[in-house]
Amino acid sequence: MAIPVLTYHSVNVIENTYDQNDHLALAADLRYLAASGWNIVSLEKVVDWHQGELPVQESEVLENTRAIALTFDDGSCFDYYDLEHPTCGLQRSFFNILHDFQAEQGEQAGSRLHATSFVICSPVARDELDRKGLIGKGWWTDEWWRPAQESGLFSIESHSWDHDHPDLDHVAQQDQLKGDFRNINTYADCDIQVAKSGEYIERQLNGVRPTLFAYPWGQASEYLVRDYFPGYRDRHRFRAAFTTEPKPVSKADSIWALPRFVFGRDWKSPAQLAELLVNCR
Repeated sequence: MAIPVLTYHSVNVIENTYDQNDHLALAADLRYLAASGWNIVSLEKVVDWHQGELPVQESEVLENTRAIALTFDDGSCFDYYDLEHPTCGLQRSFFNILHDFQAEQGEQAGSRLHATSFVICSPVARDELDRKGLIGKGWWTDEWWRPAQESGLFSIESHSWDHDHPDLDHVAQQDQLKGDFRNINTYADCDIQVAKSGEYIERQLNGVRPTLFAYPWGQASEYLVRDYFPGYRDRHRFRAAFTTEPKPVSKADSIWALPRFVFGRDWKSPAQLAELLVNCR
């Protein structure tokens, strides 16, 4: 038994084609998953299953269906709002794509339809990334996190404090080593990137604390996986962390290094997705 987790990035809009637009890919993939009998479950439920925390009957149901989970990385406003892209026109948001799919499927989609948005937390970092990486229209805000969370379709979880992103003038890494999250390897740096991010999300969500963490670029230092996460649970209060190792989640995987597939790297066409998922069973 293994459960694939699919990852998309809403800022990836290059052309209005499946392989160059994560929004079009997500919409098409949702229909493929439904037609192929895949059961979309929340990432939290995947973690519950991994940890043996589901009731026996629910665990048996999950193990006897083709379970799959959806995640979105970075948390730009394209996750939640329909926005006018400067070259590709109006883009349907990930959130509204899920709504559209739910309306199409009706009771077949049910209450199971769910996705996890892993967000960059620092407002300063997001503002700088918006100016340098997007087009400076304020498309990396956090006011949408709470309504998204309360909708029941999304969970807002942490993608670190500032992503240790190379476009930032200053990052939460003691030596200013940017662009590689494996350099987050001291307690002080981890505490900002992990615990501080959780505290910020909790404030924005009116007391709802995030419990899942996704490493930027899927990269994790040995210190994060083997020391900080397991050793300071009372401090950071996360219960699982995700890489981008391209394989489905199995119970043999470390809870602090659960794998995910990434669109654009691991599949670029519907046929490639079909092949990827066949190999997951």
